[in-house]
Amino acid sequence: MRRSLLFIPANNPGMLQNSNVFKADSVIFDLEDAVSINQKDSARILLKNFLDYFALDVEVVIRINDLDTPYFLDDLDTILSDKVDTIMLPKASKIHLKRLDEILSNFEKAKKIKKKIKIIPIIELASSVLEVDQIASLPRIDGVLLGAEDLSSDMEFERTLVGDEILYPRAKIAYACKAYGIDAIDTPFTDVHNLDGLIKDCLRAKNLGMNAKSAIHPNQISTINQTFQPTAKQIENALKIEIAAKNNKGVFSLDGKMIDKPIIERSKKILEKARKYDLLWWVYLKNIRVL
Repeated sequence: MRRSLLFIPANNPGMLQNSNVFKADSVIFDLEDAVSINQKDSARILLKNFLDYFALDVEVVIRINDLDTPYFLDDLDTILSDKVDTIMLPKASKIHLKRLDEILSNFEKAKKIKKKIKIIPIIELASSVLEVDQIASLPRIDGVLLGAEDLSSDMEFERTLVGDEILYPRAKIAYACKAYGIDAIDTPFTDVHNLDGLIKDCLRAKNLGMNAKSAIHPNQISTINQTFQPTAKQIENALKIEIAAKNNKGVFSLDGKMIDKPIIERSKKILEKARKYDLLWWVYLKNIRVL
C-alpha cells in the first residue's frame, strides 16, 4: 500500500543521505536512467555502502538496468541484501519478469536473504501494455508503474499536459492491479515547478483507479500524498460505518443512507489506509470516538 514513490539518483550522495526525510512512502534508488554508463560501477558501490550503514524507515526500491543490458546482474549482485525491499524493472515484459523471479530466487538463496524481494515492473513499451494483466498476476509483483515518457517514444506520440494520450494505459494498469490487489502507480509529472498541473495530473490518475504516483522531485511528495490518501470526511464516515456495522447485520441505514456490503468493504479500505498513514488524528480532533 503506497501513495508516493520518489526517484533518487543512486550516484547523488546528498540525496541519498536525505532520502529518509522526504516523507515518501517508498524511495526508488535509480541505477538506470539517472546514472550514465561510466558511473554505473561507482553508483552501485555508493548505494551499497549507504544501505549498509543507514537504517531507512521507508520502502527501499532499487531501479536496476533492464535485462537486455550488461549491467543488471552486477546491479543485483552488488546491492541485494535484506535492506532491499523491492526491485523495479524497466522495459518490463512477462518473459523478463519470469526470468527476474528466477534470478532473485537464486540470489536470495546464495546471499541468505531472509525476505522475499518484491518486484515493481515499469510499463513503458506498447507490448507491455498489451500484456499488463498477465504481468500483474506474476509472482513477486507488488505494484505496476506506468512509464509514460518511454511509452510515448515507443508509441511515437507527444506527451501533453492533459494526458489524453495515456488514458488507455493508465486505465488498463489500474484495472489489472485492482484485479490482483496490488498498487497501480502513475507516471511522474515531469514539470516540477507546476504545482497546479501536478494536482490535476494526480486527480486524473486517481479518477481512473490508480492509487499511487511516482515523483522525480521531493517538492511533489506532499501533493501526491494528500491526493492519494483518504480525506478527513471520508475517514469520519468510514469510522461511523465501522461502528454501526458492529451492531447491525446485513443492510442497514446510517444518516439516511443505505449501507450494504460494498460500502462496508470500501470503508474498511479507507480505514486501513488511514491507520497506515496515521491520519486518524484528523477525526480525533472532532471528538469522533473509535470503538
